[in-house]
Amino acid sequence: MELRLSKEAKKTNHLKTILYLLTGLLLLPQLLIAQKKEVQYLSGKDSKHTVTWDFYCTGGRNSGEWTTIEVPSHWEQQGFGTYNYGRDYHTYGKSFRFADEKGLYKHTFQVPADWKGKTIELVFEGSMTDTEVKVNGQLAGEIHQGAFYRFKYDITDKIKPGEDNLLEVTVSKMSANHSVNRAERYADYWIFGGIFRPVYLQAFPKQHIAHTAIVAEADGTFKAEVHTQSAAKNSKIKAIITDLNGQEIKTMDAKVDQSGITLIEDQLNDIATWTSESPNLYELHLSLMDGKATIFSTKERFGFRTIEIRQGDGIYVNGTKVKLKGVNRHAFWPETGRSLTPEIDLQDVLLIKEMNMNAVRTAHYPPDPSFLDLCDSLGLYVMDELGGWQNAYDTESGEKLVKELVMRDVNHPSILFWSNGNEGGTNKELDDDFLLYDPSKRPVLHAHHRPGNAFNGIDTDHYENYKSLSNKFKSDSLIYMPTEFLHGQDDGGAAAGLHDYWELMWASKMSGGGFLWVLADEGIIRTDIHNKIDVNRLNAPDGLVGPFRQKEGSVYAIKEIYSPVKIQLDQLPEAFDGTIALENRYHFTNLNEITFEWKLVDYKSMSSPQTGYETVISGQFQGPDLAPLKTGSIQIPLPANWQEQEGLRLTATDQHGQEIYTWSWPIAPLQGLMAQIKNEDGGENGHYEEKDELVTISGGGFTLSFDKETGKLARIQKPSGPELSFTNGPSFTQGDGEVSAISHEEKDGKQIFKVNYDGALKYAQWTIQPNGWVALTYEYELPEGEYPYMGISFDYPEANVISAKWLGKGPYRVWKNRPQGQFGLHQNLYNNTHTGATPWEYPEFKGYFSDIAWMEINTAQGKFYVVSPDDKLFVRLFDFYGISGPTSYPKLPTGDISFLDGIPALGSKLALGITSRAGVYGPQGDDNKVLGPVKRTLYFYFGILQD
Repeated sequence: MELRLSKEAKKTNHLKTILYLLTGLLLLPQLLIAQKKEVQYLSGKDSKHTVTWDFYCTGGRNSGEWTTIEVPSHWEQQGFGTYNYGRDYHTYGKSFRFADEKGLYKHTFQVPADWKGKTIELVFEGSMTDTEVKVNGQLAGEIHQGAFYRFKYDITDKIKPGEDNLLEVTVSKMSANHSVNRAERYADYWIFGGIFRPVYLQAFPKQHIAHTAIVAEADGTFKAEVHTQSAAKNSKIKAIITDLNGQEIKTMDAKVDQSGITLIEDQLNDIATWTSESPNLYELHLSLMDGKATIFSTKERFGFRTIEIRQGDGIYVNGTKVKLKGVNRHAFWPETGRSLTPEIDLQDVLLIKEMNMNAVRTAHYPPDPSFLDLCDSLGLYVMDELGGWQNAYDTESGEKLVKELVMRDVNHPSILFWSNGNEGGTNKELDDDFLLYDPSKRPVLHAHHRPGNAFNGIDTDHYENYKSLSNKFKSDSLIYMPTEFLHGQDDGGAAAGLHDYWELMWASKMSGGGFLWVLADEGIIRTDIHNKIDVNRLNAPDGLVGPFRQKEGSVYAIKEIYSPVKIQLDQLPEAFDGTIALENRYHFTNLNEITFEWKLVDYKSMSSPQTGYETVISGQFQGPDLAPLKTGSIQIPLPANWQEQEGLRLTATDQHGQEIYTWSWPIAPLQGLMAQIKNEDGGENGHYEEKDELVTISGGGFTLSFDKETGKLARIQKPSGPELSFTNGPSFTQGDGEVSAISHEEKDGKQIFKVNYDGALKYAQWTIQPNGWVALTYEYELPEGEYPYMGISFDYPEANVISAKWLGKGPYRVWKNRPQGQFGLHQNLYNNTHTGATPWEYPEFKGYFSDIAWMEINTAQGKFYVVSPDDKLFVRLFDFYGISGPTSYPKLPTGDISFLDGIPALGSKLALGITSRAGVYGPQGDDNKVLGPVKRTLYFYFGILQD
């Protein structure tokens, strides 16, 4: 389910906005006559709303002539230049040269005549990468080096108000500074060129407030460093703090300090603090006053929040120890690269929160400001990162970029940490620079994968396996918080192994949580290859979601694993009375703020064209008074006949109206169906026949033929329509034994064919009933040990398949160490894509599917069904992989469709060289333990069922 605001929440927020605007006008009349910063966009405001500039590209496609381009954008996405992937330097050798293209931009503009006498600044939010700027033929300032940062020039003396002005910009795709290239370009992501974030002018009166840095602590301590420009000697700063409804909270003032930095401070009472669970925000309204006259006014949004690293203990927010459930996020969209819109930023924040995460790392560079605004307002902890993939900026350029990063982002309460580069891309000489511009002194961290690089009491080492993870937590001095773990290439890593990791993290004192790699597959629409999506084969399909945020199986698993309402009830006990144990894994929220809704449901029938369920009876109640980190229980008021229904669903909804998770359990999902299957009234008695190499049994109009030598199914004939090519089974997944005996009997109108084997598969008995249903009972016994999978398989041509529908866990495929899912009625259309393969059509059709009560396979030869009255059946559909490579991984059972009692776990690409692969990621990654014989009965119907 998508995370959306409820109608009530939308209405409340809308009213708050209106009240805020109206109250603000009444509350602050002096601001009405004040001069404010005036902004004039020269480009569009985002990648969806652009402005056309003149353009010349020096190399690659459509180069060598003046034409036009949309700004902001990457020129590659506008049909110019050459595509480069950052790891090309590694793939093709250290001497490989990226396309060193330049983009020449021209744009003519006017500014209002009344801007004469004002200070005018030209602002670039982001340009890749070296950027030379001229205004009316004059250099605006020094060439800016560094792609992801806001930079600006004072162009007051170069502008002609009321007349045409010419802006000329030369952007070099590669930097003249080798350290900038190594930090930003020699990286595991796509390399683009161009002005990819907005460009605008801002005008101020000569006396104005240029910058404000706020310190707002959880205890109500408030400080603001107000930077003024050309302020008169006797002027003062007036400050008013309001909530977002416009209600005045505090008024302060101070005489302007002639140093240019004026300190405003006070102690507030009864403030609402900011956390990811309760993102309470305030606004600071600032006025530069000359006597009673307001010269200039501005405002900043902020939150009261305290971040501490208590060494040898943990990470604390507002005095409460927290663990971060985070993900890495690149700023990226398939159509526009790193040039985004606020809507894309909102989609990503909502998606992260939908998975019950509370944190995001802005790998490997700072994001758009709108993304941080949304993290503030919706509640996500942020690790804001300076560029530097595996190499660092030199000190001279790094000092400038740190200043630009921190001064832009300093007032976002969502930011808990500054990150000084990634995986060795840390220039330690820059560590102190972050604090020069951040008076709140947020901790600086090093996101790394190299030993000995822990900093400020936190070890962030990347990609530890389960054993080394456990060892890390034995430290009595360093908190361990991996800034990358469980690499998500293809379908590997991510949620595969996450349950084991998270339970260990949650239970360990020295754990600070961690950040999964990565949110989205970085697939770019190649304008030079017929608009195909390219992920550079193995390099960029690392996401929990596809390039357009198509959800993969890990999304649903993470949502359950990270649920702050923790329920660990795999199946309903026989003596279930409605009591469900739970744990409050919120850090700040009592469960009495959570709403629970329960439903007893009946699922749509096997013959129904629809999926879903009918609600028989439902109810709602408020959560118990259960403080954070405490355990307790809830009581569902079940009716006396609850066991007559097919399933139970329980949904928890948070205080903001968003679904936390829906748990679902089968009760008696097959009671009606099994009665139909075993109904012996009507139908056609079958017969038995031996002919040449085949043995044939029939019933209900269906005929099944078996090979005498192997005992395997060879042919299925139906009363009408083509034959069904479901054959060559059962084949035992651990190798076939020799046929030792074949027998036949007729009993109560049923034809029974039995094959005995020498080997692990003991026997397979087929029974065809007069109503056409076929029962297959089989038994096997393996030597005690561990096996990746065990069960039986059949052949079926994948090319014939149209869709699959099943009653079981879903909506997507599972692995042994990613078994999460909701029990229900699901359906997938066939597609032949793997995770990370074009065209990224989801859901994933092929794979292992669990807890199957019944499954329908729809084919060009008609439909057929399998029903399992025994618990814990896995169905494998066709050939697929978890991680791509020279051979698919992990190895698959024989055949095309398998019925299994155990399935393999999945590792990640970083464990491919390790023999046990998935096993290094925790106990769930171990192979299946087999003790004693296994017996199971499956029921098949090889035609279309009628109501």
